[in-house]
Amino acid sequence: MTSSPELIALAQYLAGEFDNREQALAEPAWYVHLRLWQIPIPLFSEDSITLFAEQANIVKLDQPYRQRIMRLTSGHDHDTPLKVQYYMPKDPTALRGAGRNPLLLQTLTPEKLDLLPDCVLNISQETVAPNQYKFTAIAPANTRCCFSYAGNTIQVSLGFEVSQQELKTYDKGIDPNTGSATWGAIMGPYRYTKREQY
Repeated sequence: MTSSPELIALAQYLAGEFDNREQALAEPAWYVHLRLWQIPIPLFSEDSITLFAEQANIVKLDQPYRQRIMRLTSGHDHDTPLKVQYYMPKDPTALRGAGRNPLLLQTLTPEKLDLLPDCVLNISQETVAPNQYKFTAIAPANTRCCFSYAGNTIQVSLGFEVSQQELKTYDKGIDPNTGSATWGAIMGPYRYTKREQY
């Protein structure tokens, strides 16, 4: 597959090991100190670039959570040239800890994933310098990203902004009855700094 320079840049900006140390120290009441891993994996490589993501509280690195797959693709119209489609592992516990031990990802195949059809983000891009971009990912209007976990239906609001300098995530859990946020970036985005490039 020949990827556009923008898709390659998006994948490079998102791939890596991140944390929000500065934010967590400055505002500990609102932001947990998190480690985030986003690792390129060789799935759907015929038309996309795919990442495995998981995160952990910095004081509980042995208890990572929110295992998910992000499939980055070129869109089909000028207004949203790039998209992210999310998938959920059918057995998240089998991949638990893959952020620190990527060998766990070697057995991952498309058959071991559940497509989350309404968990998609449209990505707009802004050129900030030659071959440098700022990407903003937001959900299409009137979509609800939901998935099943431990017998419950979970609704989330997804979104991020990323550049070479910083990753901001807007992910929140949503109470489906009230529409209000219950966890995550309630007071504003999590601001991550990349500590290692993958």
